Amino acid sequence: MESNWIKVFSTEDAYTAEILKQGLIESDIAAVVMNQRDSSYQTFGIVHILVHPDNLEKAEAYIKENNIA
Repeated sequence: MESNWIKVFSTEDAYTAEILKQGLIESDIAAVVMNQRDSSYQTFGIVHILVHPDNLEKAEAYIKENNIA
C-alpha cells in the first residue's frame, strides 16, 4: 500500500469506521481503515479512515452529505 493516503475521518467506534469505509467504497472511493486501538484493551485508541489524495474532496463531500460526525 502506498504511504500517501490522507486521513479523512477519525472515530473511537470501529463499527462506525467500517460502515463509513463500505459507504465510500460503494461510492467508488477507495478507502482503508487504520486501526490504532490498543490490542490488549479494545477500549482505548482511535480508528482512522484513509483515502487517496485524488479522492479527498469526494470523500469529504460524502461524509458531509450523509451527516457522519
